[in-house]
Amino acid sequence: MKKVNNEIPPRYILFILSGICAVLIILSFALPGFATPVKSVVSYVVSPITKGMNKAGFWMIEEKDKIDTFKSINEENKALKKQIAELQNQNALSVQDQSELNQLRDLFDLSSQYSDYSTVGARIISKDTSNWYSTFTIDKGSSSGIKKDMNVIGDGGLVGIVYEVGDNYAMVRSIIDDESNVSAQIASTSDKCIVKGSLKLMNDGVLQVFNINKDANIQDGDMVVTSNISSKFLPGILIGYIKDIKEDSNNLTKSAYLTPVVDFAHLDIVLVIKEEKANPEG
Repeated sequence: MKKVNNEIPPRYILFILSGICAVLIILSFALPGFATPVKSVVSYVVSPITKGMNKAGFWMIEEKDKIDTFKSINEENKALKKQIAELQNQNALSVQDQSELNQLRDLFDLSSQYSDYSTVGARIISKDTSNWYSTFTIDKGSSSGIKKDMNVIGDGGLVGIVYEVGDNYAMVRSIIDDESNVSAQIASTSDKCIVKGSLKLMNDGVLQVFNINKDANIQDGDMVVTSNISSKFLPGILIGYIKDIKEDSNNLTKSAYLTPVVDFAHLDIVLVIKEEKANPEG
């Protein structure tokens, strides 16, 4: 049995709709009152749709503006963060430069105090694992004229002595190291003493001073400098200030503590005195 096709071709539908529109147009002209209910019906149906479309359109515009504003704010925020980071970096560099400038000024003043000696500046590039600069490495070596047993100064006084040298580096043992012993003297009386390194005592900010003559006329606050009889240290370099003097149980000597002039927790740049003690004995 042959199947009947009930579908109406689109062109017929278009033709019918066009005819209805034409009839309505003619009626609206011929009968003025006829258009009113049609308009009411159309307005009733179309008006909410129009309002909804308008609201949707305004909503989309507002959302687009919000997105654009958010993007603009986000880009502004990124730019401000970048600017802040750059300013922080510049500030950090400025603080670092100022700190280094202050250190260089201090070293210049220190170099002036020991103008009789030829010196070379060096930066510390590594240190031991403790909190203190008991041993450390500097960025100058034999190519800069540095030799073993040369004295190292900085931050206002004696730092230590070179104990190993390479072409472009040198290793320094500071006076606070447990293996350090410095032959020293009280500046005001020339009484001799030994300044003994001690990392344990440095936690209290002091070093040990011993072998002071019991009759030495010394008092707290006296300046301690390197002795002229030292086998490795050049004479007259400031070490620190004496405190807490007491007589030893042997009734022959006194002992005390010494507050170093150098801040051994914060070292960066030092001066190496390019002169060895004459006729060192060891």
